[in-house]
Amino acid sequence: MTTSVAVVGASGKLGSLVCRLITESEDFELAAQLGSSSDLSEMLVADIVVDVSLPSISRKVLEFAVENGKSILIGTSGWSAERINQVEPLIDQHPEVGVIFISNFSLGSALSAHLATLAAKHFDSIEIIEAHGIHKVDSPSGTAVSTAERIGKVRDQDIQAPHADQRARGQLVAGVPVHSLRMEGVVAKQDVIFGGNGETVTITHTTLSDRSYEAGIMAAIRALPGLSGKIVGLDRVISL
Repeated sequence: MTTSVAVVGASGKLGSLVCRLITESEDFELAAQLGSSSDLSEMLVADIVVDVSLPSISRKVLEFAVENGKSILIGTSGWSAERINQVEPLIDQHPEVGVIFISNFSLGSALSAHLATLAAKHFDSIEIIEAHGIHKVDSPSGTAVSTAERIGKVRDQDIQAPHADQRARGQLVAGVPVHSLRMEGVVAKQDVIFGGNGETVTITHTTLSDRSYEAGIMAAIRALPGLSGKIVGLDRVISL
């Protein structure tokens, strides 16, 4: 028996990839493809929903899906911990619904963020540099925000970044300065840099093509049917 899926943001780069993977899978079928001119009610023909739309409409998509009893995978960027907390009461009101938030579907990205949380306990100087192509709308990236928030969560003391009041020092996320590059020729890259006494450590993840997202996308979609409550992060889906 197959599970039917509606994809919101189906015409985008990531949406097209999600649609192809669902079409090629044996246990899922593509029931609806929603674009900018679609009515959200079109998702109701499906068993579950995947949202890879835009940060500006993603919350509306989530609220509509949850209120109509549809479990949903949120792959749209821009969902900070604060923003997720704002919709948690709605999710709690619908315990029959599952919601998964993933800012980056790359297994390598999930692993590098996990390694960063291990290193964060041992260094006080920590900064993040993330780079994406010129068409990425939001900055910092959802991956960088998520990584910084996870670093802040595991530390006993707040990070005291020097001269953080200067604009050129980046945007502070959980005390971590995050610097964003938007450049031609880049798919995605993130460096988490740790400074210690006489040494530095850099954890780098580089995305060379969209194929790096395929395994993570399918792992997240397969985790959605039967899920109750929320999961945040691909690392939780794959049990890192």
